Amino acid sequence: MKRYGHGLVLGKFYPPHAGHHHLVRTARDHCERLTVLVCASSVETLTLEDRVAWMREIHPDVLVVGAVDDIPVDLQDPDVWAAHMAVFRAAVPDSVDAVFTSEPYGEELGRRFGADSVCVDPDRTLHPVSGTAVRKDPVGNWDFLEPPVRAALTRRVVVLGAESTGTTTLALALADHYRRRGGVWSRTRYVPEYGREYSELKLAELRAERPDAEWSDVTFRSGDFPVIARRQAELEDEAAREGSPVLICDTDAFATTIWHERYMGTTSPDTREIAAHGRQHLWILTDHDGVAFEDDGMRDGEHLRPWMTARFVTELARSGRRTAVVTGPREERLATAVAAVDALLAEGWPLADPLPERR
Repeated sequence: MKRYGHGLVLGKFYPPHAGHHHLVRTARDHCERLTVLVCASSVETLTLEDRVAWMREIHPDVLVVGAVDDIPVDLQDPDVWAAHMAVFRAAVPDSVDAVFTSEPYGEELGRRFGADSVCVDPDRTLHPVSGTAVRKDPVGNWDFLEPPVRAALTRRVVVLGAESTGTTTLALALADHYRRRGGVWSRTRYVPEYGREYSELKLAELRAERPDAEWSDVTFRSGDFPVIARRQAELEDEAAREGSPVLICDTDAFATTIWHERYMGTTSPDTREIAAHGRQHLWILTDHDGVAFEDDGMRDGEHLRPWMTARFVTELARSGRRTAVVTGPREERLATAVAAVDALLAEGWPLADPLPERR
């Protein structure tokens, strides 16, 4: 294949998938420099900013720019073509030597840019996938997606509750349940509670100074909780990039806001701000009623369990978070949780159709 000075790849990347990445990498290998133009319409669900960020992460060696293009698609109308080209030229003002596409409109696009048109795998034999297919069935096309896209599409489930109410036990059981479904689900990830690790570190640090120190000697400060919430969110995002279409989390930044109240007696604006940027979809609350309190050496709040459960219920409702409360024996709790997660997954992914093509 001929080598070019400046190449262009143009598309919606809604969302970007393996076929898109093959196109970009092929173009990059045959150009001195390459520009990728991401065009998004305002009716689409995934934001232009996200798509540009994803493409920049996946292709750090090319220039990725974005443009909003709300002009209807009509490949037979020269006026519509001219309007689209005005958008394209504004986003990519430099001259273009070659346009790389996998679409029938590639020839006309190249002509209007005054550039060669290079067609790459038009029959999608190397990567049998399309944006339409991904939007229709993300699960069936999960392996065609890169980590940042998977992280954005993963349905995130949080298990939370007061001390010694079985949150960790349920979260682990949920993750195992979905792994047992096999296929893409076998990669279902579990995110542990970072607050527990943080607490163990605080106790260890105290015992380094005072070997006889007990859990009751550990002191928390308000500044500890944003640290916990931020790291919890980071662990969640890391797991979502590598797992299945569902992620099971043992607590989250929102739960940390309640733990701040429990230890400090007040709310934490910084922790609430972190929680406000979360991308979770379902919260499963473990009720304390009927669950024996087990002191593992780092618990001291049996008398606070009713209060904490009530605070979780109140704040989950106030903030409009989708919630399922689980009660009863362990098997019943798991069954209730699975039903809630399955209902979430059955709703699919609300990805709006792009602007229709006029024919």
